[in-house]
Amino acid sequence: MKFTVNRTNFIKSLTDVQRAISAKTTIPILTGLKLTLSEKGLTLTGSNADISIETFISADDDGAELQIERPGKIVLPARFFSEIIKKLPESVLTINVTDNYQTEITSGQASFTIKGLDADNYPHLPEIDEAQQLSLTSDILKQIISQTVIAVSNQESRPILTGIHLVIKNNSLMAVATDSHRLSQRKLTIDSAQDNAYDIIIPGKSLNELAKMLPDDASDVELRISENQILFVFGNTSFYSRLLEGNYPDTERLIPQTSETTIEFNAVEFLSSIERASLLSHESHNNIVKLSLEVSEQKATIYSNSPEIGNVEESLKFQNLTGNSLEISFNPDYMKDALRSFGQTTVTVSFTKPLRPFTLVPSEDHEHFIQLITPVRTF
Repeated sequence: MKFTVNRTNFIKSLTDVQRAISAKTTIPILTGLKLTLSEKGLTLTGSNADISIETFISADDDGAELQIERPGKIVLPARFFSEIIKKLPESVLTINVTDNYQTEITSGQASFTIKGLDADNYPHLPEIDEAQQLSLTSDILKQIISQTVIAVSNQESRPILTGIHLVIKNNSLMAVATDSHRLSQRKLTIDSAQDNAYDIIIPGKSLNELAKMLPDDASDVELRISENQILFVFGNTSFYSRLLEGNYPDTERLIPQTSETTIEFNAVEFLSSIERASLLSHESHNNIVKLSLEVSEQKATIYSNSPEIGNVEESLKFQNLTGNSLEISFNPDYMKDALRSFGQTTVTVSFTKPLRPFTLVPSEDHEHFIQLITPVRTF
């Protein structure tokens, strides 16, 4: 196997594939990067058994400057190989695999020789039926992930909650995540679902890595779903993730259908106030801020205190306050995550009781996006 390639172009593909490679794995060969060279181009593959990423550099891509001399395949130690490539002196590099998997990497006057592994021992990627597929635009998929992954649980004691629940049916998609303290749910209408219906749970860690790779434009991303795997295809990249097994909790019943107090905030202004209040709450052992709503006086106030340092009190700007007066305490970090997911919009916050979960929705669109936060008992 021997080829020459543009170093900058190669590093971009290498960086994407490395997201799937872990230094800690029970299968030693998965700490390596698989390179497969054919007459059509170069395929880079990385996997950690949970996610697998494959990207293709075409021989027809002028920017890649890929010159194929001898097709073949090899697995190279990923971390070490990557460090070498990033530090090579010239804009192009040559990789030449000789007998016994000895791999020579040259660029200008620099030359490295490292030992590779037999690519035939590398696990095969899952095969997913192309007939079962739908598509979303990259920017929408990225938005869905960022709005829901914040509520994914980090506790491995309940593995099912470490994923995002995706339900696709009747040309609609619902993504929901909860860690039992908060919940985030996003719905949208899609045309590409056809008659396919899916109910799957995708690990939050997988989607976090996917979001970092997706382009910001409105290019298409194909989703192909099998019994225990999902494949995302965009550009020259294929991103595989295993699915979580089990039944996701019924989250619809957690969302209050009525409210006794509602208030509208500008999301950015409210976020700034919460950030100021959390400066002190983070110094306290319980990390709580309190929101007081006085309907008769049309007044909203936020409080936080730390016995060791002091306290903060701030009157809040708001657009509309109706219902019953209320005092409620909550974790400010949950509120900050929720508010950031709304961007530059007006948010309606709806409360039922001081110890019941409350919801945040965009004032312009109550139906398609909702954040729920469970308050904190302070007595």
